[in-house]
Amino acid sequence: MRTRMALIVAIALSVAVLAAQAPQFGDAVKSFIKLNAPVIALTHVRVIDGTGAPARDDQTIVIRKGLIDRLGPSASTPPPDDATTIDLTGKSVIPGLVMVHEHLYYPTGPGFYGNLGESFVRLYLAGGVTTMRTGGNTSGVMDVKLKEMIDAGQQPGPAIDATAPYLNGPNTFLQMRALKDAADARRQVEYWADMGATSFKAYMNITRAELGAAIEAAHARGLKVTGHLCSVTYAEAAQLGIDNLEHGFMASTDFVADKQPDVCPGQPVGQRAVAALDENGAAFTALVKTLMDHHVALTSTLTVFETFTPGRPMPPGLDVLVPELRQQFEQNYARTQQNQQSIYKTLFPKGMALERAFARAGGTLLAGTDPTGGGGVIPGFSNQRQLELLVEEGFTPLEAIQIGSSNAARYLGRDARIGTIAAGKQADLVVVNGDPSVTIGDVRKVETVLKQGIGFDPQKLIESVRGKVGLW
Repeated sequence: MRTRMALIVAIALSVAVLAAQAPQFGDAVKSFIKLNAPVIALTHVRVIDGTGAPARDDQTIVIRKGLIDRLGPSASTPPPDDATTIDLTGKSVIPGLVMVHEHLYYPTGPGFYGNLGESFVRLYLAGGVTTMRTGGNTSGVMDVKLKEMIDAGQQPGPAIDATAPYLNGPNTFLQMRALKDAADARRQVEYWADMGATSFKAYMNITRAELGAAIEAAHARGLKVTGHLCSVTYAEAAQLGIDNLEHGFMASTDFVADKQPDVCPGQPVGQRAVAALDENGAAFTALVKTLMDHHVALTSTLTVFETFTPGRPMPPGLDVLVPELRQQFEQNYARTQQNQQSIYKTLFPKGMALERAFARAGGTLLAGTDPTGGGGVIPGFSNQRQLELLVEEGFTPLEAIQIGSSNAARYLGRDARIGTIAAGKQADLVVVNGDPSVTIGDVRKVETVLKQGIGFDPQKLIESVRGKVGLW
């Protein structure tokens, strides 16, 4: 009798735990869900698993309670009797994208960024991004609050690694404070970690002492620090223990001949030095070795630099913007096309070559989009474009998908759960109509985005904000 009662109690507790873990979606989320069942079988689908391995045709993926339960050839992997079965003949699944230089703000006026978290998280999810890091924020609490609301099922959107407000020195940004000293840097890290931030970003005018203190404080909490640097060189940051550097080598000032300690020589000076680099030269290969020796990852953000470069195509997704912001970018784009003396005509292809050389040497390359600059980098649409640009850079489509998924999952320490498609992992999947292992542009043809086994409708997410992005 006692054994029977213990069994009943154990079963009841198990049910209670499962019920507590099951998604409880609010009204703001339910209207975007197109697939929600305890057991789902995706049959006859091409699987691109995110490891860089060749695509596998005619596979079945069985999803149970948000996890991939089984994966194998459709001929030998029958759907369970209780499954909701979806025939995906001719279609592909890739891992949910994991992108690490994203923002929930957008340039809305001179020197000012509008915080657009509500619309941006919908667009990121619609584009296939199921996990993202906000690479610096200009609002304070919004990134952390949205992370919590999404986790609780009260907002649609990717899982968020929420970065604290920027750690910067003296600057002219209205939405960015200046650190006082190293002790202040440490205090800021501790304060924002207590507030729920899970990542930190150093910015252009931070000093070595401030950066070192921030890194030490973050690492003591088990958190990571990235940086868009200028006053501190990449080699100096690596020696201080930084985890990640943004914008490939575009922001590096290591090659400025008269670089002064803790002083940013100015963006044009650094850019000219980078544009003149030889990716096979001793100076560059020495820096690559330093970064690899210190396990520093680099984030490629080709999408934002493409908008600065004459001769590049108009970026996708502009029709979701409010008319004023769309017109603002179109005017910026027209000016860019007329500037045939732009440094970016040299810098953009050179940045691609340097990133490729870093990755080919064994460095860890991540991906992000950075919706800043003069506008035109639209969440979701730009994440797909970033994969296309990685292929233009020289990576295969399979490598580009790996950079946009499993590389970042590993960097974030979440690769046991996300980033690749395998039995036992979280069912974060993107269903696309086509074969992006051959034609990377097929990543734009997203039909369903599954996050923890819940299928979201990308078109409904996009339509909910079309013509309104810039308001909220």
